[in-house]
Amino acid sequence: MWMLLTRSLSDPPAGKDPQAMRTGQRQNKGMRTRLGCLSHKSDSCSDFTAILPDKPNRALKRLSTEEATRWADSFDVLLSHKYGVAAFRAFLKTEFSEENLEFWLACEEFKKTRSTAKLVSKAHRIFEEFVDVQAPREVNIDFQTREATRKNMQEPSLTCFDQAQGKVHSLMEKDSYPRFLRSKMYLDLLSQSQRRLS
Repeated sequence: MWMLLTRSLSDPPAGKDPQAMRTGQRQNKGMRTRLGCLSHKSDSCSDFTAILPDKPNRALKRLSTEEATRWADSFDVLLSHKYGVAAFRAFLKTEFSEENLEFWLACEEFKKTRSTAKLVSKAHRIFEEFVDVQAPREVNIDFQTREATRKNMQEPSLTCFDQAQGKVHSLMEKDSYPRFLRSKMYLDLLSQSQRRLS
């Protein structure tokens, strides 16, 4: 299956002019890099630049060694930095657990909701996507937390996901975050930023 997927990515689109084919091939190469990262264990993938937001090279030039080093100070420092979130997301994708971060980010965004009408619809969307049993991106929370959150859905408020979000934050902080700091991905990022200074 993997071979079929990479072969179909490298096939040029039919009926395209040569310029469009070259553009498509560059995009396919980037996709193969991303798929390559996702198909390996996190410690064997050192090129997470393909998954960074913006243009990777520009992003890495703006990322200082000091900033990347500060990510190790605390999990909340990592989550407060745009490229820290991007790097952590790339790492979680290699472990097939990015739904935890996506849920936490969705909750943070949800708390900024000012319209009551939007609040109810957003709450139900988040619950159905992340919290409900058999949700497409179901997060790993205990039965009591899931049921408490379900009760909160009867009258959604800005705090209705606080308990579930806290559990997911704690899980990532204790489990995924230490592995991220030990990962080849993070250590390579640090060394790349240090090389630019020398």
